[in-house]
Amino acid sequence: MEGQRKIIHIDMDAFYASVEQRDNPQYRGKPLVVGGRPEKRGAVAAASYEARQFGIHSAMPSRTALQRCPHLIFAVPRFDVYRGISEQIRTIFKSYTDLVEPLALDEAYLDVTHNKKSIGSATAIARDIKQDILNETKLTASAGVSLNKFLAKIASGMNKPDGLTVILPTEAEAFVEVLAIESFYGIGPATAHKMHELGIHTGADLKLRSEIDLEKQFGKTGHFYYQIARGIDERPVNPNRIRKSIGAETSFDPDLEDISRIERELYAIVQVVQQRLERNAAKGRTITLKVKFADYQQITRSRTVLNFIDGESQVSLLAQELLKDVEIEQRKVRLLGITISNLDAETEAPSYKQLVLDLQPFPGSISRSSDIDWV
Repeated sequence: MEGQRKIIHIDMDAFYASVEQRDNPQYRGKPLVVGGRPEKRGAVAAASYEARQFGIHSAMPSRTALQRCPHLIFAVPRFDVYRGISEQIRTIFKSYTDLVEPLALDEAYLDVTHNKKSIGSATAIARDIKQDILNETKLTASAGVSLNKFLAKIASGMNKPDGLTVILPTEAEAFVEVLAIESFYGIGPATAHKMHELGIHTGADLKLRSEIDLEKQFGKTGHFYYQIARGIDERPVNPNRIRKSIGAETSFDPDLEDISRIERELYAIVQVVQQRLERNAAKGRTITLKVKFADYQQITRSRTVLNFIDGESQVSLLAQELLKDVEIEQRKVRLLGITISNLDAETEAPSYKQLVLDLQPFPGSISRSSDIDWV
């Protein structure tokens, strides 16, 4: 198809944890998390693949992680180190294309439709970038290659660690149809739960819904769901993307009822937000609390301060004050979220696996002549 883009999504494998294992040989091959310790009510910022085998993941309270793995190793985050390595990786990206859109320190979209090295195959470029990153940093990355950002993002997570997955243009719709709704990038646990209640479990189910119906159920986002159900995502790779906010949220199943538990979970979210602020060298003046109840009623409370919100303690204090403004008594909480906005434009940066490379297209597909320059 004329004018069709070639998009790569690169995602570093367990980035923070992998850096710590690279720099500390005693951590290699062992379950490790980067984040605050349990006695300080810390949260997991990143987990090694060894730790993930115990069901440990980012944003999990450190106390819970330690319960799942009593011999878990905790490493203090070194965001200055992570940022330095991220700059090395972005320099590699820029050697191939100027159309690079960072999402965080450890991931980015690249548009290689027209690239500096005049390489016709998008898959070959992804393979070369992965090798350059390994040579330069001794770290592995996973890559997804497809015709748009949505598909490339999903592809990069399919064969971690050190994976390379290609979704060809001719197989995009078929791929999305068999994809579980939970695997859709942009559909979180709360939305997936609502879709399940509507009988939507796969991309094929989503595709059966009209655009009007989806917009009725999900508002403006319904148009996006209608498009991606058909493998369509027209968003360009934006190298000048300026992030307007940084935040985190968690859905709960079962719903939360005890106020002390709600406060503990809110503090864990605060820690994740603070980690994301630090890794992006960002500060903001506005904090917003989001609370969604079991009946799906959603309430937000915001506060803007004169000076930049600085440090975990201030984020926590403001979050707790906002929580007091919400009438929670006798109500069950399904979701909590914290967002920091009104960011400092001068310091703010965009925010938001070790196997043999798999260069095969999506299983079951047939490569056609129009796909040759992808593989």
